[in-house]
Amino acid sequence: MPIVQILEKRIQYRIKKSKDFVFMLTDFEDLSDKDQIMRALRKLIKNELILKVGKGVYVKAEKSQFSSKIIPQISITDIAKIVANKRKLKTIPSKYEVWYNEGKTTQVPTGRVVSVLGRINRKIGFNGEYIKYETVRNKDRYYKLN
Repeated sequence: MPIVQILEKRIQYRIKKSKDFVFMLTDFEDLSDKDQIMRALRKLIKNELILKVGKGVYVKAEKSQFSSKIIPQISITDIAKIVANKRKLKTIPSKYEVWYNEGKTTQVPTGRVVSVLGRINRKIGFNGEYIKYETVRNKDRYYKLN
């Protein structure tokens, strides 16, 4: 059995047994080098076990009940929050969510903005829908309604 197939089986086993939904390329670095891991992950994407939602970010996939297309098992917002937590950044509610919950605005937040304490430069998304990370430096000034 070629090494690539063995590596693919190991990654597939790790993904199936894991309770996590989001995986980063660094989660598999102990198995082999970056090129072989990426080759094995591309095969798993082709086999519809996982989806690529960002650079080095993969998520468990499932078949949609409505359209029978492959979709992530969790929402894009949850994926973005997990990625920020894996990068050791704290996520907080966006100002739009806070304003809506406090009754200061009637506009319902879309959930496409994730606020983080720190900097992150990632493009997370799927099927044309992307998450915007918002950097927060001063929480007290951040939540004030202008």
